[in-house]
Amino acid sequence: MTFRGRIFAAVLTIAAVAATAALAQLATDYPNRPVRIIVNVTPGGGVDIATRLVAQKLSERLGQAFVVENRAGAAGNAGAEGVYRAVPDGYTLLASFNSTVSISDYLFKGLNYDPLGFEPVSVLTQIPLALVVRPDFPGASAKDFIAYAKANPGKLTYASNGVGTAGHLTAEFFTALTSTKMTHVPYKGTAPVLTDLIAGVVDLTFIQYSAFYELHKAGRVRILAAASEKRLDTLPDVPIMAELGLPEIISKTWNIISAPPKTPPTVLAKLNKLIDEILKSPEIQARFAETHTITEGGSLAYAKKYVLEDRERWSKVIAAAGIRPE
Repeated sequence: MTFRGRIFAAVLTIAAVAATAALAQLATDYPNRPVRIIVNVTPGGGVDIATRLVAQKLSERLGQAFVVENRAGAAGNAGAEGVYRAVPDGYTLLASFNSTVSISDYLFKGLNYDPLGFEPVSVLTQIPLALVVRPDFPGASAKDFIAYAKANPGKLTYASNGVGTAGHLTAEFFTALTSTKMTHVPYKGTAPVLTDLIAGVVDLTFIQYSAFYELHKAGRVRILAAASEKRLDTLPDVPIMAELGLPEIISKTWNIISAPPKTPPTVLAKLNKLIDEILKSPEIQARFAETHTITEGGSLAYAKKYVLEDRERWSKVIAAAGIRPE
């Protein structure tokens, strides 16, 4: 190697060492000012509640405010785009449902972000979906519901908490498998779906059962079937989709904390470790158990795998249901 080459190699080595030291220092100092977590749905739903619980604990542990800001609109894409384009320093994070970071590009034309471009930090929680109908819906069972839907094509309206959410895709998969036809009414979150279903504005929804459990018990809505692998312990009398001849329909909604592309790995690792500890704490486990919510957590690699597996699962459903980008 020439003298000039040795000098160049030494400079590169020094630069690499300096960069490594800078990243390590960034992780040590992070956060030294408030962190914003953008929730891309309206307040009151599962994503919002889980995020606020975790944000509170992050604030307590790190001594900096983790400020939750709801930015709904455009099926969650408005908030997601804002975070995607934010400075990748760990001070702007995204809390979203699954489709935002896995399959939005299959559902929307002209999307201004790449769903797979986000850096997954941690999957917070997951909840099985269920078929829920308004309280005065004719028929007592899920089989009655299917018979009614077949006899009245296009008459039923189903709500979802946004285009491309698990509820929307599950409903489309359901109609494809049962040869039924229903009209989609998208909302901007779980809370308004709940309000309008109780009021009878819409006929049904496929949504996380936990949001409607107490209402079901009170007779204000009816849960007819669960999209889970086995009957739910808290709803032992409610059949699963496999018992209706629909074993393909296993669906859950989950939420995730993500960071903008190119966020330093040291920052991601610090956030991931802290969130995983928070989710495993007895206090948080008990809080989520009260709302029939399953905590996830896990490593950065686990979060990335979760996103990719979700993309593979729902891309097949989208193709089978013939859903086209809007």
